[in-house]
Amino acid sequence: MNHDEITELAELGQQLRVDSVRATAAAGSGHATSSMSAADLTAVLFARHLRYDFENPESPSNDRFILSKGHASPVLYAAYKAAGAITDDELMTFRTYGSRLDGHPTPRIPWVDVATGSLGQGLPVGVGMALTAKRLDRTDCRVWVMCGDSELAEGSIWEAAEQAGYDHLDNLTAIVDVNRLGQRGPTRHGHDLDAYARRFHAFGWHTIEVDGHDVGAIDAAYQEAASTAGEPTVILARTLKGKGVAATEDREGLHGKPLKDSEGAIRELGGVRNIRIQVQRPTGAEALARHEGRLELPRYDKGGDEVATRNAFGEALTALGSARGDVVTLDGEVGDSTRAEFFSKEHPDRYFEFFIAEQQLVAAAVGMAARGWTPYASTFAAFLTRAHDFIRMAAISDVAINLVGSHAGVEIGEDGPSQMGVEDLSMFRAIHKSTVLYPCDANQTARLTAEMAGLPGVSYLRTSRSGMPVIYGPDEEFHVGGSKVLRSGDADRVTVIGAGQTVHEALAAADVLAGEGVDVRVIDLYSVKPVDRRTLREAASATGCLLTVEDHHEEGGIGDAVLDAFHDGRPTPRLVRLAVRMMPGSGKPEELLRAAGIDAESIAAAVRLLVEEAVVR
Repeated sequence: MNHDEITELAELGQQLRVDSVRATAAAGSGHATSSMSAADLTAVLFARHLRYDFENPESPSNDRFILSKGHASPVLYAAYKAAGAITDDELMTFRTYGSRLDGHPTPRIPWVDVATGSLGQGLPVGVGMALTAKRLDRTDCRVWVMCGDSELAEGSIWEAAEQAGYDHLDNLTAIVDVNRLGQRGPTRHGHDLDAYARRFHAFGWHTIEVDGHDVGAIDAAYQEAASTAGEPTVILARTLKGKGVAATEDREGLHGKPLKDSEGAIRELGGVRNIRIQVQRPTGAEALARHEGRLELPRYDKGGDEVATRNAFGEALTALGSARGDVVTLDGEVGDSTRAEFFSKEHPDRYFEFFIAEQQLVAAAVGMAARGWTPYASTFAAFLTRAHDFIRMAAISDVAINLVGSHAGVEIGEDGPSQMGVEDLSMFRAIHKSTVLYPCDANQTARLTAEMAGLPGVSYLRTSRSGMPVIYGPDEEFHVGGSKVLRSGDADRVTVIGAGQTVHEALAAADVLAGEGVDVRVIDLYSVKPVDRRTLREAASATGCLLTVEDHHEEGGIGDAVLDAFHDGRPTPRLVRLAVRMMPGSGKPEELLRAAGIDAESIAAAVRLLVEEAVVR
């Protein structure tokens, strides 16, 4: 670059600082100083290296930029203004109700792919996007992720670092704004760039250390990153928080606050500017076309051999992959148990292994979904709890991801409580606009696996380890939000509601009770969210008493889902819950179901008690 170009970039950096100060001052809140440290890094990237068509943000040829340090959103919005994507008037709506310029970026803005602000998530999602570009879309787009130094304390960052190094993602560049100061004081390593470099280098990254306020050096670093083959690149930039204003520069106690004297700071920074930049448009080819074909789901004989729902999931997913070229599968090194490995044998080019790194597993699914793919990520139900924050943020990002948890409940048997997912239904039901499905037989599982591919938002399928009887025919239909009434009659005294394993226990109990002259209605509540309100209300009206049975903790599971059907002010029926209330241990599945009080014998005993009490009353 010549002297004039360097001067122009430095001026752009100052403009981004000024606009960050102005936006936070107008809002009366926000992270001005964190934006000021990143201003030069952002200016050089947008003006000279980012290839992006703001009029076509979905183009697979676009570079992707993720502001992982999402609290520095003012500098991002200031860059959008410089690029002509938003006006100055809109910039001044920062953090106000109804504005799309939230305190932390979300995809309400068309040029933001994923929501950020929960630190440690941008780089793992960037890994998913880089894999998408390299192995799925097969474009030459680059993924740029700007991180703060504080978030490098998050374990998810190092899950991402190892995965990126393992996969040789040379289309991924992490830009770390090492400004030394966190929220409450200095970061762990301060300005010791070598400390960070050693860590990234150990994971197979190309490392560059640079003065984050020297625009010429930044430009050279970006060029070096783009020309590095076989390795991801991290640019470790030494910066100063609050750069450019004497009262704020490298000073503690100013995190997350607008500047006290914003007008004075703007004067000190050289005043308001109105520089406009032309962001380069991509020139690469568009993504490869994805095939579409006829879906032929596996078919299982009703009343035939018992089939584990996890097996049906793996077989159905493989069939779905044959019919739809947009379906991808992500594994957390348990594909042999979840049966996701069935997909890998038929579609190895769309199968991704993330090993025992559940945060990276879900983050990659988010990144792929944001780029228009349909991901299915699976592991044991218990282990998805480790990625809860990524799942929560996926809902904020409004991406469609499908998560599958196997080995759910005490039904898994001898492995013991550390492997038993008994909190997962509660966790997923609490996610905004999520879908939660819990099939009880193979044909139902196959149908619901396919249904998930067209659902918005976060969808969760709970599968089981042991074989279960096939009680539905292969042509039975299962709609999200529905249920199946498996036993009913005019003389029903109680409605028993189960899902998964407890459906079969409920049916066995119903047979025993029928022999005693006690008729019960049995409902298979395979759609836990949304729940079938109409069927539940009809059952409550007909029998007056509902008994829920779940291989899950009492809090937040099927019992609470059923109760939701009566939250509109109408009278609530008598509701009794059987759930896992003790801490289970190892044992045979039948022993553990009995110990938890959710087996057929326990259900029958509960119904007898309810009927006796009804007679007494």
